[in-house]
Amino acid sequence: MLAPSSPLRIAVLGAGKIGSTFAFQLARIGHHDVTVIARPGSLRLQQLERDGGIIDVKGERAAMRVASALDEDTPYDLVIVTLLAHQTDALLPALRRSAAKCIQFMFNTFHPERLQEAVGAARCAFGMPFVQAMLTAEGRLKATIGAGGQKTIMGQQRWVDVFNAAGVPAKCEPDMPLWLRCHVPLCVAFESVSVAGERRGGGASWGEALVLAQGVHASFTLIKGLGYDLYPSAKTRIDRSPAWVVAAVLWLMSRIRSFRELLATGKAECINLVDVLVAATPSAKAPVNVSAIEAMRPI
Repeated sequence: MLAPSSPLRIAVLGAGKIGSTFAFQLARIGHHDVTVIARPGSLRLQQLERDGGIIDVKGERAAMRVASALDEDTPYDLVIVTLLAHQTDALLPALRRSAAKCIQFMFNTFHPERLQEAVGAARCAFGMPFVQAMLTAEGRLKATIGAGGQKTIMGQQRWVDVFNAAGVPAKCEPDMPLWLRCHVPLCVAFESVSVAGERRGGGASWGEALVLAQGVHASFTLIKGLGYDLYPSAKTRIDRSPAWVVAAVLWLMSRIRSFRELLATGKAECINLVDVLVAATPSAKAPVNVSAIEAMRPI
């Protein structure tokens, strides 16, 4: 196992809020050799090139290499992909050709096996970030890490050790692919209720929350109909709870301003995940309420 104190060559693909947070911590606190990769021609790339890395709102700077594309010939110890699932397809050929030793996808996905097949299961890893972050108009990073005991979860202990040593609380989840698949319905519900709450300026309506709760139940039925168990056990408890109980939780969460403002930025991801769920329904071996899943799509 790689010692967390050993400097590693790490590339962070995606320089948004999450990618910038990871790159900053891994470079400044973890003292790793980090390359951050932003979209060619983007304002974010210009900001990173101007600063020679990432600067936070306190003025602290994490120096790192800045690039507009992944160097496929560099044998990175780890490539962290922080884009969203629907943004990653165009990059899979480069990731497949890459000499990277491990490629870790850090986003929610309903079909993790597809990513494993694309880059090779032996060097594919998964994770789910749990940090709160934003970028100012000038490109300065404001990150809150570990709030409320939150920990980023990953499927391999060696990367948990690296992240913990870099000041990003993390824990290992032994069945990350199934965890991600079963988290998709909740991810959709959280983002959609936040979009509704922002649209109303203070929280979703009870009717909107109830529609999303019914969609969560229908999505869990889909997962079971595809032959998977609900995982972890908390998902089973949610599945067995009456829709009004799930709706009450969503309704209350949409009234927490920080939660609502953060998750409402995921509208595009939410729409894509709903489309993925709906596309999977013909393969289910049991009837699925497709309209309930479609109704989760934010407007």
